[in-house]
Amino acid sequence: MDYMNEYRSKLRTPEEAVSIVKSGDWIDYATNLAFPELLDAALAKRVDELKDVKIRGNLIFKPLRTVEADPKREHFIYNSWHCSAYERKLCDEGLCNFIPMIFRNLVPYYRHFLTVNVAMCAACPMDRHGYFNLSVASGVAKGILETADVVILEIDEQLPRVCGGFGQAIHISDVDMVVEGEHAPLPTVPLHPATEEDRAIAREIMPLIPDGATLQFGIGGMPNVLGSMLVDSDLKDLGMHTELCSDAYVALTEAGKLTNARKNHMTGCGVTGMAFGTEKVYEFVDENPGVAFMPLEFLNSPGVIAQLDNMISINNCIAVDLFGQVSAESVGTRQISGTGGQLDYLTGAAMSRGGKAFICMTSTYREKNGTLRSRIVPTFNGDIVTDPRSQAYYMVTEYGMVNLVGRSTWERAEMLISIAHPDFREELIRKAEENGIWIQSNKR
Repeated sequence: MDYMNEYRSKLRTPEEAVSIVKSGDWIDYATNLAFPELLDAALAKRVDELKDVKIRGNLIFKPLRTVEADPKREHFIYNSWHCSAYERKLCDEGLCNFIPMIFRNLVPYYRHFLTVNVAMCAACPMDRHGYFNLSVASGVAKGILETADVVILEIDEQLPRVCGGFGQAIHISDVDMVVEGEHAPLPTVPLHPATEEDRAIAREIMPLIPDGATLQFGIGGMPNVLGSMLVDSDLKDLGMHTELCSDAYVALTEAGKLTNARKNHMTGCGVTGMAFGTEKVYEFVDENPGVAFMPLEFLNSPGVIAQLDNMISINNCIAVDLFGQVSAESVGTRQISGTGGQLDYLTGAAMSRGGKAFICMTSTYREKNGTLRSRIVPTFNGDIVTDPRSQAYYMVTEYGMVNLVGRSTWERAEMLISIAHPDFREELIRKAEENGIWIQSNKR
């Protein structure tokens, strides 16, 4: 069947497509590389015509013209589910508001509670069957588009065409308008060089990863450090089940370490919902039948994760308090990133037979003025709790690793202080004593 006539009948310029937007509408930009930059730029040109247009997106790497055209937020109000470095800057400038969520719940939020008047999403060119591949945004894009009153696709010829289990494509019959235009090469996320602290943390984790383990790596530098060590290890037949496919998985595949052969669920296939990183990541997922993109509401379900034996979840955090609460998304009330899927995998990996959930951090960081601060703190003061103390498992710094499972408040305090930077331990002990979580027999 020839779908080109229907395609041509729905083809619009960006300006024609965004003319449908009305004051007060809710607009959605999906996520990461699905950001519809041509449509956003066209909508920005209508800044003086519109009022109170609310926009949702997340992990956007390119400039949002709608936001930058309206510094007083009288016309466009941008909101993010998970901040990229660019969106973090917008939050700092008062130009973005954060929306709390856990990634597995994102699409159900849309389905049951939220309004989307117009959804705009970048996608691959239509195939001969009338389908548009949703590429590296497949984890959430289809579910968002299905809830929208109007669906506009922006064709981005740069996007990789991904394989999937389900949810990776939308048919022309479900699309209202299509926009074409030229796009620059896809934005990349550079690899950061490993520090000695990163390598020390990775060395703590390595002995606890068995042959045949299935791996989830969160966002940050630690996954690539650990991936390099796994490449040089004797481990074999590792698997991938992760919301984000990054460079670490590419390196493991090229080294013959990542085969997915011993996964007892979705055997033989690496599974993900999103992908970004260097150009090698986009080349890796392009038309690769060994990588299946699936909706995050399935992929990140703790019940699904728990079916994978020896599920290893490795994520970063910003700080932990002596009670075991973890903040992975804010410094005080300043939004840095988002909950994302960290709690999904922390829960699922802990339920897995042989599974382990690691939260990693360097013991200290420096403020802009050079002041050294501890990431292990007595109590939080406005910091957003990403993982509750009831779900704190393995905590790792360059000074060691502790497992907080089943530990009382005084045990947690002692264990966490043991992996804090030595310069801060006495002060942490004093605060633990003040808070009644230190006993006479604790080790100093």
